[in-house]
Amino acid sequence: MSPSRPGSNPARDSGRPAPASKPASSKHAASRAAGPAVGPAPARSTPIPGRSAGVKNVRGPRPPAHAPEPSRTPPILVRQMRGGVTESRHRGSIVEVGSDGLVRRVLGDPDTLVNLRSAAKPFTIVAFVEAGGVGEFDISDAELAIMAGSHSGEDLHVRTLQAIFRRATVSQQYLGCGSEGAPLDVLTATRLARDGEKPGPVRHMCSGQHASMLLLCRMNGWPLEEYWLSDHPVQRLLEATISRVFRTTPEMLVLSVDGCGVPTYAFPLHEVARAFALLADPTAVPASDPRSSLAKALIQIRDAMMANPEMVAGSRGRLDTSVMKAAPGRVLAKGGAEGLRGFAVLAGEGQATASGVALKIEDGGGFDRATSAASVETLRQVGALDPAALRALGRYQRPAALDPRGVPAGYAVAEFELAPVGELL
Repeated sequence: MSPSRPGSNPARDSGRPAPASKPASSKHAASRAAGPAVGPAPARSTPIPGRSAGVKNVRGPRPPAHAPEPSRTPPILVRQMRGGVTESRHRGSIVEVGSDGLVRRVLGDPDTLVNLRSAAKPFTIVAFVEAGGVGEFDISDAELAIMAGSHSGEDLHVRTLQAIFRRATVSQQYLGCGSEGAPLDVLTATRLARDGEKPGPVRHMCSGQHASMLLLCRMNGWPLEEYWLSDHPVQRLLEATISRVFRTTPEMLVLSVDGCGVPTYAFPLHEVARAFALLADPTAVPASDPRSSLAKALIQIRDAMMANPEMVAGSRGRLDTSVMKAAPGRVLAKGGAEGLRGFAVLAGEGQATASGVALKIEDGGGFDRATSAASVETLRQVGALDPAALRALGRYQRPAALDPRGVPAGYAVAEFELAPVGELL
């Protein structure tokens, strides 16, 4: 929970979004007038799950109030094995899209609707880069990477963020992400508990993204308070930015509230893969495509994340960091919650052009074991990992369940074939 500020409302400053029925204050009415030129904020009573944000549906009929269940059961991607017995089965879907926008490989349902959650961060941070925030606040590549990442709350992350706040003359007390579950790093959490130190919002995995929002507010003279609300001008700017990435309009976005209190957006899984393909090679987009204007910012963000994998996640036990260190200059990894993972695979040996991969575990990830095993196996099958990288990622490819003495007693095993679309036809 964010520390209360003098004269503030503790309930309002708790990091949780206000109820949707809360009337806009005059302060926010003024801020909307000064907000980015993205048109009037659409009236939203409740999100409409199932409403595709793809271009083909912009003029389509209004979808049903609830997303229909998939027409077929997704395939089993990972089995949890113990002594030859299958204890759990994790189903899901995988899509690979080339830099030309065409689907290359698919397994399961490519149309399944997913909330981006933290997988949105490399794309929403485009707004900060395009606004000139990197030069305005002298942001280094490591600092840009932590804004686009989901860090573990280690001391190196806290020091990096505190340096940003000092240069921007913004108090970290404005952070509205809360401190639930922070820090993710077990050793750091153990040390804080031993010393009787309560972790603050700066150790929350999303505080880097929230810092970028606060800096955007500082640059534009927008209110620093309640920046997480959907009608705040900074959130309207992020809506406009994510709409450009996904080739839609803010009015068509399917919105919900992320775990850190800010809006998140839902798209079909194949659109998520297409966005990561854009991140892998922004220059592959034709000049006639409006997304070509995003290239400069996306390249800067992509390169900063790949050069600083510890800032994207952490120095210990984080899949995104481990994948980028095992395949340096080849793969960018960014996870979301509930078993979602996105990968930007750059062109290299065995793959002439770049691609994007999106993976969703239907049950939310099975304690991360299913997401880890399926992710490494997927990257192996699309040709993004060489034998040395596979060895480095062995503990993620086949996560072990240990007995009390640390001896492996069970394993998560990924067993599936991600066939090229041409072969399926």
